[in-house]
Amino acid sequence: MKMSTLVAAALLVAAPVFAQAQNTQKLFEAGQYQQVVEATPADAPPPAIYTAAQSQQKLGANDQAIQLYDQLAQLPETDAWKFVGESGRQLTSGDVEGAINAARRAVDMNGGLFEAHYQLGLALARREDWGGAAAQFDAAANLNPSHAYAHYYDGLMQYRAGRVDRMAIQFEQFLKLAPDAPERPEVMQIMRTVRGR
Repeated sequence: MKMSTLVAAALLVAAPVFAQAQNTQKLFEAGQYQQVVEATPADAPPPAIYTAAQSQQKLGANDQAIQLYDQLAQLPETDAWKFVGESGRQLTSGDVEGAINAARRAVDMNGGLFEAHYQLGLALARREDWGGAAAQFDAAANLNPSHAYAHYYDGLMQYRAGRVDRMAIQFEQFLKLAPDAPERPEVMQIMRTVRGR
């Protein structure tokens, strides 16, 4: 089989996975959490399961979120997604230090995995390590510039760390990427307050 045929075959397999991840991301960014859950089959790829778990958390269904994180945590030890799932489960259960350790392991295994940095940022934010969390959300936003919530959380962490100029940049990107996000009024209010000083 020619190399171009192999590449074409790989793209045909990857295209639906990428499209599903993009679709669930856009639904999540619009606050359509129930639709994300409904659009995510049990055999969905890890990014879609991760987004569904976060949607369950937004819906207040932590037990269902933990089940989805557990699904990721069942992956092999050689897969960074296993530790992203463990971190999500631990953070949802209130084990902040365990969540940080698992997320760091995911980052160490696969520094190019957006969700590993994102999850570590969430865990560090829970510990109130604003600077550390901001650094992880920066890394996540650099890996996936179209993910609105990487910018949103980065903006929040920058604000809490006293870096208002960097907060404004991240929040402006968030507003551009997720015009229908439920957090939009909150972000607009913070921006008005900061600009009014």
